[in-house]
Amino acid sequence: MLCAGLLTTTILAVSATVPITEHAFAAETAQEDIVIAPNLERFVLENGLEVVVIPDRRAPVVTHMLWYKVGSADEPDGQSGVAHFLEHLMFKGTTNNPDGAFSKMVADRGGQENAFTSLDYTAYFQRVAKEHLPLMMELEADRMENLVLSDEVVAPERDVVLEERRDRVDSQPRSRLREAMNAITFVNHPYGSPVIGWESEIEALNAEAAIAFYDRFYTPNNAVLIVAGDVDPDNVKELAKATYGKVARRAEPGNRVRPAEPPLSGERRIAVTDPRVRQESVSHTWIVPSQTTGEGRTPEALDILAYILGEGPTSRLHKKLVLETETAISSGAYYQGGALNQGRFYVYVSPRPGHTLEEVEALAAEELQKLLDTGVTDEEVERAKYSMIASSIYAQDSQSGLARLFGSALTTGLAVDDVQTWPSQVQAVTKDDVLEAARTYLSGVPVTGELRIPQPDTEASGPDKSGKES
Repeated sequence: MLCAGLLTTTILAVSATVPITEHAFAAETAQEDIVIAPNLERFVLENGLEVVVIPDRRAPVVTHMLWYKVGSADEPDGQSGVAHFLEHLMFKGTTNNPDGAFSKMVADRGGQENAFTSLDYTAYFQRVAKEHLPLMMELEADRMENLVLSDEVVAPERDVVLEERRDRVDSQPRSRLREAMNAITFVNHPYGSPVIGWESEIEALNAEAAIAFYDRFYTPNNAVLIVAGDVDPDNVKELAKATYGKVARRAEPGNRVRPAEPPLSGERRIAVTDPRVRQESVSHTWIVPSQTTGEGRTPEALDILAYILGEGPTSRLHKKLVLETETAISSGAYYQGGALNQGRFYVYVSPRPGHTLEEVEALAAEELQKLLDTGVTDEEVERAKYSMIASSIYAQDSQSGLARLFGSALTTGLAVDDVQTWPSQVQAVTKDDVLEAARTYLSGVPVTGELRIPQPDTEASGPDKSGKES
């Protein structure tokens, strides 16, 4: 099953909330019959590489994405950050294309490229004119098996990653809070470690560690190739055989078995106080099933729950805290279900000037408790379904968005059919499903994070004995 959280994370963030009317409910067509990317084709090469082709002939361009089923949650103990570090090093060159030749060839042809690492996967992509697809496939296949690293290349790139951490995490209060909250939410599971890595462990990474990780996980039987754009599936298949098909199956990564997160009693709360904070906020996190681990309609119910509770101006939190009591300037809820293992459910609130974190936190808790006590209405559920499914239709307009959607799903334990039939899965959810999910997973004590502005020391900032202000 595919939860809407994954869809939202990958492509629906660009879609505006769809306005719903009573006439829209009455005129609702067979949304359960909607199929995402109905013209998609899938095949597997002899070396185990899974290939998905999504034809889109509106423009003569193509998105070429190679996804590896490995992320920061698969790193050896004491080597946090090695997955992301290797992502950087993959651009350094191979025997056949040294010194960044890959990137130069993409740029010379007017293309775009990038890469990203998550908890569960690492992906590399290029967007080019369709006539350059054969070259992209040749270059990426070469990079899959012929990476060359030396200490002269690795040491400077390690410094780049350390600087990236200082810039994006250490100097950003919100990022520091998110990192700390992950660490106290997952105390045993590797989701508690940051994707970029802990500073002391990044400093210890070297060429040997990167190559060992590369040799273990960067093999065709641990990868998914997504090609979306102005292409013919049969032609892509022949190109894949001629390029990726020649790459040896050199490792057997096996199933990704990770430590389970045990239930813990007591309250877990952390605060980051920093003068760089511009807007205070409080957030609650619950561990919940992901779209991969959730049974039945639970993932879809959790996503509809997030929509009802905190998505947009008609959500319960927004109406109560932002509009009625005017105690908050923003509020929301969302379901992060795109994970191989556990997912997360979040609620957050930012107080309006003159109101405190304690005040808005209490009001948000009251609104959640009201939902747990009395449930949700049929109208709220139908409104959420309609908007979510409509957005999924509009989102198919994004070629790269579809490539990301299928790539992230296939590297976190889902199948093509799970993605394509997502609208019918959402349509099947009832208000009882939503209430059951809420009571099962949001009744416990959440992990709480506070982002605070330092309060002035009234004694230090007040007038001194001479009457002058300090």
